[in-house]
Order: sequence, then C-alpha cells, then structure tokens
Amino acid sequence: MMWSGLANFVRSLRFQTVEERRASPRNPFLAEALRTEKLEGQRIAAWARTVALAATGVLIAFQNASWSVLYFHGLLLVFIALGWAQLRYAAVGHSRIELLLILADLVLLAVTLTVPNPFAAEAFPTAMIYRFETFPYFFIILALATLAYSWRTILTMGSAFVVIWLLSVLGVVLFGTTDPALGARVAAAFAALPGLRDIVDPNSVVWSLRAQEVVIFFLVAAILALRGQRSNALLMRQAGLAEERANLSRYFPPSMVDELAAASSDVGAVRSQDVAVLFADIVGFTQLAERETPETVIELLRRCHAVIEQAIFANGGTLDKYLGDGVMATFGTPRISPADCTNALAAARDIVDGIASGNAGLGAAGLPPLSISVGVHFGPAILDNIGSERRLEFATLGDTVNVASRLESATRALGCRIVASDAVMSRAGHAAGSGVTGGGFRRVPALSLRGRAAPIDVWVA
Repeated sequence: MMWSGLANFVRSLRFQTVEERRASPRNPFLAEALRTEKLEGQRIAAWARTVALAATGVLIAFQNASWSVLYFHGLLLVFIALGWAQLRYAAVGHSRIELLLILADLVLLAVTLTVPNPFAAEAFPTAMIYRFETFPYFFIILALATLAYSWRTILTMGSAFVVIWLLSVLGVVLFGTTDPALGARVAAAFAALPGLRDIVDPNSVVWSLRAQEVVIFFLVAAILALRGQRSNALLMRQAGLAEERANLSRYFPPSMVDELAAASSDVGAVRSQDVAVLFADIVGFTQLAERETPETVIELLRRCHAVIEQAIFANGGTLDKYLGDGVMATFGTPRISPADCTNALAAARDIVDGIASGNAGLGAAGLPPLSISVGVHFGPAILDNIGSERRLEFATLGDTVNVASRLESATRALGCRIVASDAVMSRAGHAAGSGVTGGGFRRVPALSLRGRAAPIDVWVA
C-alpha cells in the first residue's frame, strides 16, 4: 500500500510537470501569475530570512556569551547575503545561478554545523558537534524556500540535502578530531549498555541518528513539495479562469463578463426591462460578397466589426450578437443606466463616423469602401437564456428588438445612415418637435414599418 501511494504521488508530480510546461507558453495569465507569485514570495523570503537569522544571532549570543560567537555571526551575515542574492537573481523557470545559490545555502549550513568554531577556547572531538542539536536550522532554510520556490525545487533541495549531509558526516568521520582516552572512559562506564554507549560516545557520529535526520528532512521536503504542487494546480486553475474570462471578452462586452463573474444569482433569470437596442448592417453586402474574393470579404467584415465593437463598448453597450454582416447591441443590459439612450445614439454616430474614416484606409489597402446603416429603438424587452441544455445563449427578445431591426432596414428608403425612434430621442433629451435637432438629426413623422399596424415617428441622420 505504501509503495502504491508513493508511485501515485510520483505520477501526480510528473503529470503536473507536463501540464505546467504545456500550459505556460500558451497561457500568458499563468506565466504572469507564476512570475508575480515567485517574485513576491522571494521578496518575503528574503525579509523573513533576515529577521529569522537576526533572531538566531541573538539566540546564539545568549547561549554562548563569548567573543568566539562572532564567528557564527559572520556566517549569519553570509546567509543573509545569500538570501538577498537569491532575490536578485530570482527567475521563473530554470536558473543555474539561483540553483547554485540554493546549493550554497545547503553546503554552507552543513559546513557550519559540522566544522567546529576555530576560535572556540575549548577543544573537543568533532563528532560532539552533533550533540548541540543544531540540525533544526536546516528546517529554517527549507521553510523559507517554500515561500519562493516551486515544488520541484523543494524536492530537489530535499534530495541534494541527503547527499550533502551524508558527505559532511563522512567528512567528520574521516577528518574530524577524536579523543581516544575520553572514548575509552565512556566505553568502560557503559560496558553493560552497548546501545547507550554508542549514543554517548563523544567520538561517534551515531550513524543511525544521522540517517534518521536525512530521512525526516527528505520526507518533510516531499510533503512540502506535494503542498506546493497542489498550490500550483490551484494557481493553474485560477489562471485558466482568467484566460477563459479573457476569451469571453473577445465575444462579450466587459460589462457582461464582469456581471457574469460577480453575480451570485442567475444573470439569465427571465425578466423584462427597458433597453435601447441598436442594429447595424453593411449596405449592399450581398453584392459585395458576390464580386469580391472570400479573403477580401472576411477582411472587410473584420474591419467593420472592429469599428462597431469599439463604438459599442466605448459607449457602455453590450454586443448581443453578430448577424453575418450585421450586429445587434443593447444598452441597458445587464445594468440599466439613465444614459442608455444617449449612449446608444453616441454609438450609432461613432459607428457611422468610424466606417467613413476607415474607408480611406480601405482604399489604400486596395479594398472597396463600406457603407453602414444603423437603427436604434428604446422600449421594454424580455431578457432570458434561450436554447437547449447543450447550448444556452443570453438573449434580448421582444417588439423593441423587432422595431430596431426594421428601423435599420428603413435607412435605404429614407436615404440616411441612422434611424432612431422618437422614444430614443425623447429619452436622450432631444427636442421632440419638428425640424433639425442636435447631432444632425431631423424628424420624420409617421413612418410605417413592415409588420406593424401603427406608424411611428423617427429621427434620421
């Protein structure tokens, strides 16, 4: 069971590594999230290391009130410098300098904990240094590393530590000083207790305890790596959501995306409210599509849609849907505003002006000019999700939508670019009388629309 669990853990880490490598290049949100998390964690780790090592310096001085303790204070300053160097060279992904600095941390700490203070007044067997219980300082380095490094780096640190610590213990055995006489006295005193004799022998490194240290350290590193891996998985999911939201913004306006993301209830719950509806359509698109190449048609559509989209979003509208060469937009969804009709009229004007301005660029690119027509109406509409369980679409329905579409079609007969209903103009604050009003609009009374029995008053521009 234990080996099965370990195998599953390794497979999980390997899968996570592959997923991260695949996701990072194609997801800029993940790359930015990883970069921000890494730099912020490294900054916190540098300050935390400085505070922790400063506190350690005070503790050492308290435990050993002698001038020889300055040796360890010098080493603490080196460790602090290494922490800030790691911040200086922090990078997302593989960094040889960063890896060397991490290894320098482990090697220096191993040397510090296994080589006696050369300035100490009293001499003792080198193996006695293990009796001072200094090993927990390794866990400080490991804990600080979790603030800044990936789970892979933490696991690498655990593996590197096993090698470094065992080599340092072997160095003590081969090159450390001993006191045979003291060892003989201890052996005689504990002759009847051989197990205890090995532990208290001042010349013994006690291999069993050293092995226990490396095993525990590696297990803690592996647990922290697993925790880091889970955090990375959460980060990837959050970055994925950000990417999905950005993709939604390509099809829906920012107002709708924000509303969907923040809503605690069903935004698509059926309701009726007053909205301004705008239809825009390319005049003569059928003939244009017949005589131009498919590439030219698509290029013209993209340029036209870009102008329309910019005009709608800049004036607080919602791009409801593309209708081939036409577009439907609403003002007042998902939130109602007193300026909805004013914004709709401003968007209509921006669309017409934007297409007219863009025609110069089309001519320079060898493309035919475009002509656009816009219809705007204001009134009650039904808002709801339509479709089946497989595909839902948030839609705006009702007579107001139909009238706006008819007004756009009426531009051909009226010889104008924009037709706005009297309901829109009144709501926007324009004069309802005859003649020319602000923005170049003039009133046309009693316009008959296909499918409607009663005529309506409109304004054209």
